[in-house]
Amino acid sequence: MSAPVVDPGPGRVVVPGLWAVVGFLVAVEVASGILQGYYTPIFTDIADHLGIREGDVNWFEAAQLMLSALAVPLLSRLGDLWGHRNVLLLSTAITAVGSWVLVLSPGFTTFLVGWALQGAYVVWLPVEVAIIHRRTAGTGQQGRLTRRAAALLVAALEAGVILGALTSGALVEATSMPVLLALPAVAVTACFVVVWFGIERAPGIATGDYDYAGVGLLSLVLGLVMGGLVLVRLQGVGSPWPWALVVAGIAATVVLVRYEAGVAEPLIDVRLLAVPAQWSVQLTAFLFGMSVLGAQIPLSTFARADPDEVGYGLGASAGFVSTLVGVYVVSLLVGALLLPLASRLLGPRGAMIGGMLLVAVGYGLFVPLHDSTVQLLANLGVAGIGSGLLVAALPAAAAAAAPPDRTGFATGMTNATKTVGGAIASAVFAIALTSTGSLDEPGVGAASLSGYLTVWSVCSVSALLGALLLAVNRRERETRPVG
Repeated sequence: MSAPVVDPGPGRVVVPGLWAVVGFLVAVEVASGILQGYYTPIFTDIADHLGIREGDVNWFEAAQLMLSALAVPLLSRLGDLWGHRNVLLLSTAITAVGSWVLVLSPGFTTFLVGWALQGAYVVWLPVEVAIIHRRTAGTGQQGRLTRRAAALLVAALEAGVILGALTSGALVEATSMPVLLALPAVAVTACFVVVWFGIERAPGIATGDYDYAGVGLLSLVLGLVMGGLVLVRLQGVGSPWPWALVVAGIAATVVLVRYEAGVAEPLIDVRLLAVPAQWSVQLTAFLFGMSVLGAQIPLSTFARADPDEVGYGLGASAGFVSTLVGVYVVSLLVGALLLPLASRLLGPRGAMIGGMLLVAVGYGLFVPLHDSTVQLLANLGVAGIGSGLLVAALPAAAAAAAPPDRTGFATGMTNATKTVGGAIASAVFAIALTSTGSLDEPGVGAASLSGYLTVWSVCSVSALLGALLLAVNRRERETRPVG
């Protein structure tokens, strides 16, 4: 690893080759954005291609969330042991395999498997942040450089989302479905080559064995909880079986925590997570995930609802919903690029508090203001700027609060807790919108307006709780006596 060189500018350092590495990682995040934006405009066409109902697309979301929540801690710990570049290569290879399975899939089951395998991409951003955090060690400005690079990576991610959505929407009528699905597979395969040749080899610096028992317990917890949440969607809130699975998952979580606390080299370092600077970041990521991952489908169905039929909505076309998504993504991009400035003015924790407050205000505005296009665009813009700040800030904050041999775990856990928060919120929102199931066509058994008000209120309140949590934690750290 190249040693840092002092820059003639006051208090500045230059890390040879750092921004070249960031450039290669930017290419990876563009591909990540393509994956996240490419399929949304063509879900109806995918359903037709597979011969399934649109509502069955819900299974894809559930399968990918489950694999993502499991993959992040597993691969993040492996990164600390084996090297972050190696894990980035492994996760890219898994994602590429999943993407090609979608191209060749003959039916629903194999498509579901491919879609789940694609969830390995969720570890890319935290592992990339860990690579940058390690490469800037010894500079004296590790936190500043990591936040700056993270902002660029998130900006590339959001640019990729826009590129993916526009590309699939433009090509869906001009080519066959296999060719259409092959384009993101090609992009991810190219990423493997970029990482292989562009990122330097660096061994892992953690020691100890891999916690296979922890892997089994974590798989059990996630299987029970996520299985219960899926059953809530399928059987309804009144069925006892979903709640029995959720309770069993909570009991298994207690067993997991006790076991991991007694292991020298755990898969999930519960002792590190118990540190105030760390658990406040991770809990904030959980609360943030409720809005950033859970609210998108309800916003889309609300915009498409016909006010003449159900009394609310904009009666928007699918094309206009893409415009809403584009505005939201652009605001995320703006928020990510504002992180370095916000951190200088408010401090790293202050920037995250500001981001959570913006999310709380943005979704809170939906409650009284949801009757026009201008109102929805304004609300999404406010929430999006706050979300962009948080997407870039959370992994960097987790890395700063972790020892050098656990940065991969800490940054990865922000994505894992965010994913779990989104999964739980998705189930809650499905209950609130029971009569539509969130994915039905507008006007067919449409939910009441109160269901959507519940969605926006939960998003706003969860973000406000996150801001209060960060504020209290920062105050405690500032007032804690030394010694």
